Amino acid sequence: MSTSPFDYDELGLVAGLEIHQQLDTDSKLFCGCPTDRREPEESTHTFERFLHPTSSELGEVDVAALEEAAAEREFEYLGFDSTCLVEADDEPPSRIDEEAVEVVLEIAALLDMDPVDQAHVMRKIVVDGSNTSGFQRSALVAGDGEISTDDGPVSIVDMELEEESAARVEETDSGVRYALDRLGIPLVEIGTGPDIRSPEQAKEAAQRIGMLLRSTGKVKRGLGTIRQDVNVSIADGARVELKGVQRLDDIDDIVENEVRRQVELVAVRDELESRNAGVSDPVDVTEVFADTDSGVVGGALSGGGRAMAVRLDGFDGLVGRELQDDRRLGTEFADHAKHHGVGGIFHTDELPAYGVTSEEVTALEDAVDAGEEDAVAMVAADPRSATAAIDAVADRARTALSGVPEETRDVTPDGTSRYLRPLPGAARMYPETDVPPVELDFEGIEVPELLTEKVERYQSELDLDPGLARQVAYGRRMPLFEATVERGVDPTLAAGTVESTATELRRDGVPVDDVSDERFLDLFDLYQEGEVTTEAIDDLLVVLAENPERSAAEAAEEEGLGSAGDDEVRQAVVEVVERNEEQVREQGMGAFSGLMGECMGALGGRAEGDEVSELLREEIGKRS
Repeated sequence: MSTSPFDYDELGLVAGLEIHQQLDTDSKLFCGCPTDRREPEESTHTFERFLHPTSSELGEVDVAALEEAAAEREFEYLGFDSTCLVEADDEPPSRIDEEAVEVVLEIAALLDMDPVDQAHVMRKIVVDGSNTSGFQRSALVAGDGEISTDDGPVSIVDMELEEESAARVEETDSGVRYALDRLGIPLVEIGTGPDIRSPEQAKEAAQRIGMLLRSTGKVKRGLGTIRQDVNVSIADGARVELKGVQRLDDIDDIVENEVRRQVELVAVRDELESRNAGVSDPVDVTEVFADTDSGVVGGALSGGGRAMAVRLDGFDGLVGRELQDDRRLGTEFADHAKHHGVGGIFHTDELPAYGVTSEEVTALEDAVDAGEEDAVAMVAADPRSATAAIDAVADRARTALSGVPEETRDVTPDGTSRYLRPLPGAARMYPETDVPPVELDFEGIEVPELLTEKVERYQSELDLDPGLARQVAYGRRMPLFEATVERGVDPTLAAGTVESTATELRRDGVPVDDVSDERFLDLFDLYQEGEVTTEAIDDLLVVLAENPERSAAEAAEEEGLGSAGDDEVRQAVVEVVERNEEQVREQGMGAFSGLMGECMGALGGRAEGDEVSELLREEIGKRS
């Protein structure tokens, strides 16, 4: 039962999802470069770009792109030995990768979608630096699908195949640094209809889509390979796009937090309306702080900086009102100001503070003719940034008079959100003339087995227990598990090794993720051939993880992990029995348990327990 403080039906909650999932193809979407991720330290060269928005076919410029361009940032790109001219936007793109097309058609079939006759590539204007070209290439591939949830069906409106953006590395003094290893990885974007009516349904729908995607066995796994955007609105609010949800388990909390924010903003609107509130024009108040002892303000004004303020009529006490945990209306104002190069804002609901005295607060209020019911917001920075930032604060304050603004917001690690940019419009899209259309149909496309179906099959056909069956079916090594079983390896041993054993080693700090599927298969081949024992598998995995360049056979030989021969095993058992001959005569088979451990220790895991057990019973029988 939900413990939410909100009645979502009464509030008129409407939500939809946009799921972005990287595909695990050999090549990028528009070039032959590999889709492997790299570390920034591996970069071999860099280059810089300034990006500017372009007009659509109708001569319009997208409002979100205009705001991004206003920041005038420089973008630095880290290239690698695997980076080509397409990624640097110095060469036209190639045709759409055929493997990526096959994967999205499998996904479309799983979502019960209808593919379009032809996929036409479009350019989507993006000037935040995440694409070297200033746009992202995207193609609609299917529509009109549906998934089921406990609270009813959720429509799948569209699915697009697009190129992944560059990876943001860090902020620089002049802009942002990106790495090009991620740019161009095939990405599928799945958009639901506005059919979701509760946070729990949003989470369930995302989990269902995630399961269907992983069922293909052809999507990348790990942090950052799947992202969820959530569109949320309430009846008295507005559509807000929440970007960058990394974890499916967080979606319900994020939706609830956004509902709370919109409810609070509607309440602020109603209170402002009752006060006949308004927003004045910004004023230069630098002289008020000419002799300030505030290190923050004084530092910003040194070297010709300016202090700009705006009177917010009727806003007293509301700028500091909490909208989400530790986020207030003033925080929203500050988010807009920060887009123009300032560190934040000051406002009278929180002053005096930061070294600003009560006398300076009074002088600030006098400078803008503020009354008792008014609030004052102020920024201090270089003249250009201060002017742009205070204008942004004033604009956001005017929006508060109307309630909830339509916008795109960035989800924070604590499940709240901050302003990112305005909602994009149709003006951001125009045709890509360098890439020809692709004919699409389901002919030859096989619908993959669902992970839920795999779990049932692993239990019924392979006799795995329910927990291990689910662990391996949903694990990233599922294709490896199936390939191992096809080679005749015992399913329980295979599942336990690729999932349970690998997880335990990972927790112990062993870099087991560095062991390739090929090395795992080599290891299992050695086991099947009797070259290594079950007991040696764990130790051999550790060696392979720490020495990924070695083959399994080389590692087994060099580390002495190969199976002992029959004569060696018998000799070891005989020696143990002879050392304990008196105990054997007295206890007979009662001595078995203790001697078994001694035998296995003597052989160092190089013999199977069943073989040792049989020989030990034989030798004890001879002497008792």
